[in-house]
Amino acid sequence: MANPWTGEVALTIDGERRVLKLTLGALVELEQELGAGSLVELVQRFEGGAYSSSDVLALIVAGLRGGGTDVVRADLLRAEIEGGPMAGARAAAELLARAFMVPEQA
Repeated sequence: MANPWTGEVALTIDGERRVLKLTLGALVELEQELGAGSLVELVQRFEGGAYSSSDVLALIVAGLRGGGTDVVRADLLRAEIEGGPMAGARAAAELLARAFMVPEQA
């Protein structure tokens, strides 16, 4: 079960429910993979709807790695995401948003 309060997102890949999370290490790998100037650039692309399928795949891979799955990009090229590409894009956007969500003050 994914815990949204800790930044986790659930996604079913090849029939298996996976937990994705962007840890600091996963974020570093994501920056290197995308060659983006900053993660703010990536957030802006998602907010503006200007993200690519490559952005989505990179986020899913980083999230899986942050969630503890030893996976590389090539492992997901033929993977079946339940709900199709739009479900993958939604999960990637949610993952990115949760990584930078500021917890509410009690």
